[in-house]
Amino acid sequence: MIDYNGLLQEIFTFKNIAIYLLIINIMAFLGMWWDKRSAKKGDWRISEKGLFTVVLLGGGIGGILGMYIFRHKTKKPIFYIGFPTILIAEIVLAIYLIIKY
Repeated sequence: MIDYNGLLQEIFTFKNIAIYLLIINIMAFLGMWWDKRSAKKGDWRISEKGLFTVVLLGGGIGGILGMYIFRHKTKKPIFYIGFPTILIAEIVLAIYLIIKY
């Protein structure tokens, strides 16, 4: 029989979570850079849903940094309100899960 609790404890280590968050935030940051670059060139763009998806998957810090460093999507309320709201919600959820488990 498979010990799912043991398997989950091996997968969801602090190190693995930290690596995941680092990678997803780099992806969000680079996504904002790429979309800004593409907008200037008139090339294919990353969809707003795509940018939000990466932020929803944990890339809030990278998305916010990319938004302000590259001055991209800073005039759209859905972004300058949405990205920080998602980040705050994820932090609250993480704190809740840490306390509960």
